[in-house]
Amino acid sequence: MDKYVTGAVIRRLREERHMTQEELAEKLFVCSKAISKWETGKGFPDVTLLEPLAAALGISTIELFAGEDVTNKNKSSNMLRTKFYVCPVCGNIVHSSGEAVVSCCGITLPPLEAEAPDDGHGICIENDGYELYVTLDHPMTKDHYISFIAALSDHGVQLVKLYPEGMAEARFSGSRVKRVFAYCNRHGLFEVKVSRKSSSSAPRQ
Repeated sequence: MDKYVTGAVIRRLREERHMTQEELAEKLFVCSKAISKWETGKGFPDVTLLEPLAAALGISTIELFAGEDVTNKNKSSNMLRTKFYVCPVCGNIVHSSGEAVVSCCGITLPPLEAEAPDDGHGICIENDGYELYVTLDHPMTKDHYISFIAALSDHGVQLVKLYPEGMAEARFSGSRVKRVFAYCNRHGLFEVKVSRKSSSSAPRQ
């Protein structure tokens, strides 16, 4: 993991659950002094205790490393709040319809922040109401390329993975698509809104 469990995290999560050090120790079959050492930074839980520790605190191991538990504030699962994550190690792409703690290759991934297209990342959209044809005039070399294009509607995400030396293009079902995203491996995530008629996004001036 990119960071180990800190004593402050263990203490906060324990106290939030109105649990004493002795009660937590009993659940883990360790002495209360061990819990005290962890919480004061004088020691760390052994790796074999991480899963039992997370279970005792009522969260997942990933949430334990993140230092917080994930609560679903997005009760209606609004797809328009979708967040994208990309692993810098393996290139894995993950999306969630709300708040999440996402980890890949031992790294906790931050959600990508989408920007409006600039001069080098104009997104062209042809929309006939039934199909969206999305293209970018962008390099597709091994070092600089569009990694994926995604179409977001209020009922789902359509995502096309792209590869170097291929074409920066994708086709999607046009039904109810609200936004289109394109991810450049060097410059990040770009986003445009989709109109009902055929359109071409203009780069920012």
